Amino acid sequence: MRTTIGYTVESIGYVIGAQGLIGFASQVFFGTEWGWIHKVVDLPSTAHLGIVAVGLALVLAGVKTRKAPERQEVA
Repeated sequence: MRTTIGYTVESIGYVIGAQGLIGFASQVFFGTEWGWIHKVVDLPSTAHLGIVAVGLALVLAGVKTRKAPERQEVA
């Protein structure tokens, strides 16, 4: 179960981080809006870097959860 939760949190982190990175790059380098975050809320480019940090934190939490040793049951 712990492995499944780790992969799920990690996958969500990749999606959130990618959306933050796409939003930041599109605003800074192209002056347009890419991704789906801008359809929900209007954020400045620095806030997109915060979204990238949240995504990275979720990826790291997922990897840590996935690699945590399983508890052994005492019979």
